[in-house]
Amino acid sequence: MRWLHLASAVAVAAGTVLCPPDSTAPLRQLVHDLIAAGAPGVIVRVDDGHGRPVEIAEQADWTAKDHRLAAGDEFRMGSNTKTMMATLVLQLVAEGRLALTDPVQKSLPDKVPNGQAITLRMLLNHTSGLDDYTSVPAIEPAILGLDPHPWTNEELLALGAQLPPLFPPGAQWSYSNTNYAAIGAILERVTGQSLADLVRDRIARPLGLRHTFFATDGSWSAPYVRGYEADAGHLPPQMPTEVGTIAGPRHDGHVDVSGNPVRWGGAAGAVVSTAQDWARFFQALMSGQLIPAAQLAQMRDTVGVPGHPEAGAGLGIDKVAGPCGTTWSHDGGVPGYLSVNLTDSTGDRSASVLISTELFSEFDAEPQLAAASKAMSNAATCAMFDQPVTVSPS
Repeated sequence: MRWLHLASAVAVAAGTVLCPPDSTAPLRQLVHDLIAAGAPGVIVRVDDGHGRPVEIAEQADWTAKDHRLAAGDEFRMGSNTKTMMATLVLQLVAEGRLALTDPVQKSLPDKVPNGQAITLRMLLNHTSGLDDYTSVPAIEPAILGLDPHPWTNEELLALGAQLPPLFPPGAQWSYSNTNYAAIGAILERVTGQSLADLVRDRIARPLGLRHTFFATDGSWSAPYVRGYEADAGHLPPQMPTEVGTIAGPRHDGHVDVSGNPVRWGGAAGAVVSTAQDWARFFQALMSGQLIPAAQLAQMRDTVGVPGHPEAGAGLGIDKVAGPCGTTWSHDGGVPGYLSVNLTDSTGDRSASVLISTELFSEFDAEPQLAAASKAMSNAATCAMFDQPVTVSPS
């Protein structure tokens, strides 16, 4: 199975109903459609840069016994974490402590096959050829919340490094969480600090992000989104039966997975944040507050994504030429939490969409929910640019 996936580069999809940009009604209707299609909860935040951001939070009735959802609740960011990890690397590049041309072998001797030929840049833009550690059976119990082992980035890297390379370093592009396990291990070795401390000291505290942190267990710091997955008796036919063993309290045909630790995500997916905090992060990143202009240009230097000519992969962030404008974005998926976060080139405009269930997207299950999710992301993107958008009808 694949986890911590990349979907934002291909999530924008045109439909058939025109939505005016000067009203929140279409966004609210699409949120309602998501709930009707099976989403336990949805948070949408859109800032067009010209006034008060639109914030919407809606949940299915059966979830209210657990928590009353609010737009400012914390949630697991999954692979959006990679944008923060790339930012930390580029800060160290600006300080002269790392270079994008550094081979992995320099910081992690003998930890990665062909490590002399794989550079930091290749790790950051997924051109290293390393296969994905989340496909190794040994990690599956942790993903399902059944294994409490506190995985380190070096251990996660070792899982991925045992897999045959997908291609020679630099030859192609293929999304792999192993790349960021390596990045996490390098950050910790070079700085002598944990990733939790680096995120806190170099990003969260300087920007005043009070609800953003690198999770080391299953705990939260404030009110949070409850994430859910189907229980064993309600799995879509596309999902393997072992998914039904996922840990957590059960009710109403679902499992509350929000207490499950995400140490298995490591540098590839363990950050917790909010839609508001992430918009502030993007604003600071794109305006040069977090990294100098030279490093921001390096982050925005993209390579092609096979099969998607509208998309390019930068360093921890993706460029997508959509129907309403060009965005810089990433998405994230861990059990219970599927989100996409987008911004423009200045950071003045941003959009976030969270759905509090995720495994349907890993296994191409629940097509109605998948279609509603794509329509929602498309509408939020266009609203961010003050543009009309076509979306799928209810």
